[in-house]
Amino acid sequence: MTGSSSTSTDPAGGGTDSAGVADPDGAVSSGAGSAGVVVSVNVARTIVDGPPGGVESSGIDKRPVTGAVHVDDGGIVGDLVVNTAVHGGIHQALYAFQLADLLSWSTELDRQLSPGAAGENLTLDGVDCNLAVIGERWRIGGVVVRVTGPRIPCRTLPWFWGQEGRFVPRFAAAGRPGAYFAVERPGSMCAGAEVEVLHRPDHEVTVRDVFAWRMGRPELTPLISRAVDDLPPKLRDRLARAVATTTSGGDDGGQPAGSEP
Repeated sequence: MTGSSSTSTDPAGGGTDSAGVADPDGAVSSGAGSAGVVVSVNVARTIVDGPPGGVESSGIDKRPVTGAVHVDDGGIVGDLVVNTAVHGGIHQALYAFQLADLLSWSTELDRQLSPGAAGENLTLDGVDCNLAVIGERWRIGGVVVRVTGPRIPCRTLPWFWGQEGRFVPRFAAAGRPGAYFAVERPGSMCAGAEVEVLHRPDHEVTVRDVFAWRMGRPELTPLISRAVDDLPPKLRDRLARAVATTTSGGDDGGQPAGSEP
């Protein structure tokens, strides 16, 4: 059972299903609870060169680690984050990606993408972080995290995957960006840890919804506004600008595919 499959809103305009909302200190009482597993915990130990004409260096090359890691409000202790203007920080302390999506891209690109290949700290199975609701709280091992939004791809990802041309729009069209998390309770976690959904906001706005909006779907602004209280500051500011522009008859909120957040 996925952590949020019963709550997702289709960015293309489909309907939603209801789901239970929990006491923040307990498991969701309806439709959730134990939802999946961490297949791999991944960190960058070395810095790699960035793409030509892009960032000079990157911490995207994350590799699986054995044993437990400690997680604080900045992420996994010992993980290298280089371009801190757009990566890391308390609202992007951890990044998760689906094992199924790595396998799917491996087939589509004819290139083996192992856990960590998307630059993710957590490779997940059995819980779909793309369908997680913004503000949803998970317990992973001894750590409590909160879903804050999608990863917005830049030039580094297609370069790291050996792709040329218009890969970022292709990645955007797939609608499977992975999710960022803030750390609400530090602790330890390891590969094999269960993912348990503790609390799910009732606005039903998912990571995939916000991703679609950020990648050029300003008509989703009213939907995203339902999640304003659970958005991190940068997204909240962007939403405020989008609402103001929409009110004045402009067109804002999204961005050209491939630009930085």
